[in-house]
Amino acid sequence: MDDKILNDVGFTSPNADFVEEDEEIIELIDAITADEDELEEADVDLTDMLLTTEQEELEEVIESDFAIDVAIAMEEFTDEELLAFYERLDHEHVAQVLEQMDEDMQQRFVDLLDYEAILGIFKYMSNDDVADILGEMPVNRRKTILRRLKSSDEIQSLMLYEDDTAGGIMTTEYIALSATMTVEKALAKIKEIAPKTEIIDTIFVLGAKKELVGTADLRDILVEENHVLLEEIMYDNVVTVTPDMDQEEVSHIASKYDLTAVPVVNRKGALLGIITVDDIIDVLFEEQTEDILKMGGANAEEGIDSTIIESVKFRLPWLMVNLVTAFMASFTLSMFEDTISQVVALSATMTIIANMGGNAGNQTMAIILRSITLGEINLKDDWRKVFKPIFAGIINGAIIGSIAGVIVALKYGNPYLGVITVLAMIANNIVAGIFGFFVPLVLKALKVDPALASSIFLTAATDVLGFFVFLSLAKVFMPLLV
Repeated sequence: MDDKILNDVGFTSPNADFVEEDEEIIELIDAITADEDELEEADVDLTDMLLTTEQEELEEVIESDFAIDVAIAMEEFTDEELLAFYERLDHEHVAQVLEQMDEDMQQRFVDLLDYEAILGIFKYMSNDDVADILGEMPVNRRKTILRRLKSSDEIQSLMLYEDDTAGGIMTTEYIALSATMTVEKALAKIKEIAPKTEIIDTIFVLGAKKELVGTADLRDILVEENHVLLEEIMYDNVVTVTPDMDQEEVSHIASKYDLTAVPVVNRKGALLGIITVDDIIDVLFEEQTEDILKMGGANAEEGIDSTIIESVKFRLPWLMVNLVTAFMASFTLSMFEDTISQVVALSATMTIIANMGGNAGNQTMAIILRSITLGEINLKDDWRKVFKPIFAGIINGAIIGSIAGVIVALKYGNPYLGVITVLAMIANNIVAGIFGFFVPLVLKALKVDPALASSIFLTAATDVLGFFVFLSLAKVFMPLLV
C-alpha cells in the first residue's frame, strides 16, 4: 500500500524517519515551511532549492505530506520554472502537488503541458479533482482529454453537477462491497481496490439491488472471523445526502454526525459517490470566506490578483446601494437642519448614537448568521426570538447611554442633552436588535444568501433611524437645549 493511501486514513508515512537521516532534506523542509521573515534571515532562495534539489529527495518531501507547501511555493515560479519542475518528477508526484494547487494555478500549470503529460498525471489523481480541473478548461481541450481518459464516463458524470452541490464535490473512488460477502473475501477485495481509492477506513455495503444498506469499519472487518458476513457487522443507520444538496448543508450534516465520509445517493438509494472529510473542510473554509466577504458587499470571486476591471465590476453594485443608503441618512439630517443649527453639539453627539447602534446590530447579526448556518433558526418558526435582542438592546442602551449621557452633559453643560442621548441610545439599540435579527432571516426566506451585504442594510437602518430618533427628541427638547 503506498504512502498516499496510508496518509489518507491517518497512518504515519513510512518515509517519516528520513528526516533524521538526511540533513539536506531537513534543510529543504525547513525552507518550504518557513515564513517570510525566516526565509529572509536565512537568505534562502526557495525557488532554487525546489529546482535544484535531487529528484529522489524532492519526491520524499512530497510523499511526507509537504505537497501543499511545495504547491504554494510554486506560485512564484515562471512558466519556464514550472516546466523545469515538472520534468524533474514522475507523474505520480506531480499529481500530488497539482491536487494541492488553487484553481488558477492548476490551469496555468496544465496549460503548459501536452495531452500525453496531462493524461499521465490525471492517472494518479482522484476523479473529482480531475473533473474540477477539466471543468475550468476550454471546451475543445476538455473534450480531447475526455475522449482519451479511461474513466471519462465517471468524470463526465461528476461534471454534470453544479460545483457547489454534493454531486460537484463527491468522488467516485471508494470501496463498496456486497452485504452477503464474507470477511475473508472482503479483505481480499479491499487489498485489490484500496490503492485506487481515497478512503479505506469506511466500507460501503450494498444490497441485492446495489442500493446502499450500511457501512462497515475496516477495524471491525479486520478483527472478525473469516466466515462472518458484512451484513452481520455493518451499521445500517446510514446518513446520506442527495447529489443536488448544497455543499454548505452537506458540511453541516458531516459536522453534526461526525462523519469522515458522506455517501451521496440517488432517489432509489443507489450509491453515486462519497464526500471525504478533506473536501468538507475545504467547503467550510470556502463558505466562511464567502460569508465574510458578502457581509461587506464584496464578491467571493475577487482576489488580490484580480484586475482593476474585475474589482470594479464586483464592488460597484454594492457601492451604489451604499450610496443610496448614505443619501437616505443625509436626507434625514436635512429634515432637521434648523434643529442642528440651533444646537451645534447635536452634530457631534448624534454620530455616537449611530456608531453604537451599528456595532450592537452587528453583534446580533453575527449570532443570527451563525444560527442560520447551523440550521438552528428560521423566520417562520423563530421570529418571536426577536424579543431577546430587543430587551438586550434596552439594557445595553441604558447602560452605554447613561455613560455617554453623563459625558455629553458635562462636556456641554446641559443635562437635558444627556437625557436625550440616553433615550436615543436605547431606541437605536432596539432598532439595531430588530434589524440585526430580521435582515439575515428575511434574506434567507427570500432565497438570497443571508450574508449578502447584510451589514450595508443594517448600517443604513441604524444611521437613518438613529439620526431620526435623536434629532426628533432634540426638537422636542429644544426649549431646554437652547
